[in-house]
Amino acid sequence: MPGENLTRVEAAERAELIQTHSYLVELNLTGSDTFTSRSTINFGAKAGCSSFVDLIAESIEHISLNGVELPVSSYADSRIPLANLAETNELIVEATCKYSHTGEGLHRAIDPADDQAYLYSQFEVPDSRRMFAVFEQPDLKANFTFVVTAPEHWNVFSVSPTPEPTSHGDGTATWEFTPTETISSYLTCIVAGPYKGVEGEYTSVDGRTIPMGVYVRESLYEYLDGEEIIEITKAGMPFFEEAFAQPYPFRKYDQIFVPEYNAGAMEHPGCVTILDDYVFRSRPSEAIVERRAVTVLHELAHMWFGDLVTMKWWDDLWLNESFAEYMSHVATAQTTRWTDAWVTFNSSEKSWAQAQDQLPSTHPIAADIRDLEDVMVNFDGITYGKGASVFQQLVAYVGWDGFITGVQKYLAKKAWGNATLNDLLVELEAASGRDLHEWSRLWLEESGINILKPEIVDDGGKLVSFSIRQESDGRSSLRPHRICVGGYNIVDGRYQKVAHAELDIAGELTEVKEFAGIERPELILINDGDFAYAKVRLDEVSLRNAVQNINLFTDRLTRTLVLFSAWDMCRDGEMPATDFAHLILTALETEDHGTVLRTILNQLATATNLYSAPATRSELQLDVATRLAEIAANTEPGSDRQLQITTSAVALAHTDDQLKTIAGWLEGVDVPQGLVMDNAMRWSVLQRLAAAGQVSEDDVERERSERDNTASGAVAAARARAAIADPAAKQRAWDDLTGGEVPNSLQRGLALGFSGGDAALLVPFVEKYFASVEQQWAERTKEIASNMISYSFPTKLAGRTDLGVDIVEYGQAWLAEHPDAAPAMLRLVSEALDGARRAITAQECDAQR
Repeated sequence: MPGENLTRVEAAERAELIQTHSYLVELNLTGSDTFTSRSTINFGAKAGCSSFVDLIAESIEHISLNGVELPVSSYADSRIPLANLAETNELIVEATCKYSHTGEGLHRAIDPADDQAYLYSQFEVPDSRRMFAVFEQPDLKANFTFVVTAPEHWNVFSVSPTPEPTSHGDGTATWEFTPTETISSYLTCIVAGPYKGVEGEYTSVDGRTIPMGVYVRESLYEYLDGEEIIEITKAGMPFFEEAFAQPYPFRKYDQIFVPEYNAGAMEHPGCVTILDDYVFRSRPSEAIVERRAVTVLHELAHMWFGDLVTMKWWDDLWLNESFAEYMSHVATAQTTRWTDAWVTFNSSEKSWAQAQDQLPSTHPIAADIRDLEDVMVNFDGITYGKGASVFQQLVAYVGWDGFITGVQKYLAKKAWGNATLNDLLVELEAASGRDLHEWSRLWLEESGINILKPEIVDDGGKLVSFSIRQESDGRSSLRPHRICVGGYNIVDGRYQKVAHAELDIAGELTEVKEFAGIERPELILINDGDFAYAKVRLDEVSLRNAVQNINLFTDRLTRTLVLFSAWDMCRDGEMPATDFAHLILTALETEDHGTVLRTILNQLATATNLYSAPATRSELQLDVATRLAEIAANTEPGSDRQLQITTSAVALAHTDDQLKTIAGWLEGVDVPQGLVMDNAMRWSVLQRLAAAGQVSEDDVERERSERDNTASGAVAAARARAAIADPAAKQRAWDDLTGGEVPNSLQRGLALGFSGGDAALLVPFVEKYFASVEQQWAERTKEIASNMISYSFPTKLAGRTDLGVDIVEYGQAWLAEHPDAAPAMLRLVSEALDGARRAITAQECDAQR
């Protein structure tokens, strides 16, 4: 039986039979547990054919097709069968649907700060059927009209502009929206509640005035910097209108920050929803502020690429996301104050992509999406980061002019319709004159990542020859790369470029002729400028010089490339974690790029707490904690460096004295100058003290109830409670994590807290974890089950044979015993297991240091 799944074959067959025209969706949102939904669908069909419509509901009260009543008992497995269809049809379905508390469908959250309810819909991938009856696939576009009854004091938003409500005199009102443009069902939305915000407007290139709004929960309104969001958006609008040669396609542009969100944001046309963690109650790091700007521009790019032109099936989900991610960084670098956006791209998107691409579950960018379960686990680093990296390589390959001209023709031809990757490639080939079929096969249809290594013949300080050897990781062919090579020497106390070459490489070995015969530079960097997507190695001399002189780089991107090459070597067991940690500690003396700081601090924590040899880990932890505290103490008071390094120092605090010091900060004792003990910093301290066994559940609850009785406070408290170094506390966290009716945001916090701290406390839960996986997948939504499987996996037990548990052996045995389990579930377990294997490889390298 199909259950809630839908296959690509079924969708293609239905698209051959059905042509959707319009929907009228009437919703009554005045209830607290369920809501009523009445869908009127007008559609065409091949006369006499049979098909089905999708719906996930608590109950169905009425079904009629072309005026004929259908038995509600026909509804099964999320489908209503439709037989003997006419050429023109009208289907009416009345149902009672359940509010979601998992971020899927129509989600209802209660703000603990004031007990007010907030609703928002999240339908990507297959969840508009949780709110109304619908032909749930992206290539059956239609016009959607929403009529919403809700409490009168609420604001209600959708794709269409918000109309004036009609009051019923009983505290409720009805909003009758005008029809949307022609869009896919997953792009429809309803956002409702006492949201409050700021407004502005933008004059489009075609002369229209586009109203803009930025909204948030009432309790967060005082923290909303909506003017900055509007400023970033207004800078992006003309950039994209010019780049795409298309006016903004929709009638307004609202951006609404919503609670308990699973994603960063979602590109509903003219009604973007964004994670409300991006409304900053505490001082944010510069990395998070920049990430928010990139996110705003990512969703704006989708208005053209994704909304105006939409993929035919979920195979091309990557195309939507990768394109938007690439273009958002182009726009960020050119239209905002974050001109170093490509440094950010390398340290976040590209490093994420390369890590994902080395998992056993890696897949081609253009993945084979057989059904909905496939796509729900393909929102990953391949979909976003690798795809965007390959777009960067594509632009280097065909040139910016050829690339953007092809995109413009693609959007013009496919406007308001659906398209495939091939539709885009046809236009790019015509505009650039490059044959992209082989390029597409190698880059988009094969998984894996190439490795680029230098081969040097050196004679007395002169380079006889310099070549780049390309290797496969066992999954990919050898690919074409457009690449730069830079040679650097220390001049006047700083690394300066003394040699440069730009070339195409392909095959196993490519000679860099420009470097033959020159004096050997002290450091030679393959992929200088970061155009290529590949793992890059430094030769022994270059690596030694880079490590010794990491703070002599003046160019941020070059330095970042060196640091991340070292991290890649550490992850692969080619550089001891202890050596890598010392490199990062040295780099932290000068590093001031927000996103690079965030990334290398996370890498430092992983290298120290997971990749180091267990026998010498305590010594390294003490060394890192001590040095990090010293660096934090010497940073500029009030700076972003101080905030980020101090936060990391708190998380890595190791000795009794260090723990006592940060505990004192909670009482205002010896707080470093310039450091604000706001909610975020207080929770960082409490979470570390919890994992060290120095606070109780009562202490955590007191902090939440007396100081931070908010939604984000509840999440932070859940993480702190789950981190408490006490077996009983761990058991309570496990029970809530696996069986409790907790919202999605709290569940993630529980999982992250549970899996941290003392590894010995996780030993009793290893068997429970593997015994629970199948049940979680079968009985809970995919979002909630995925959180449990991924975030609560006891990775900290990797290599800890002294605790009597071989986590890799357990994982391998479970996979061997479940060969026919759901592929998406197997993928999540195998990814978690691979993290443990990689940790052991790194530990073995560190032990041989």
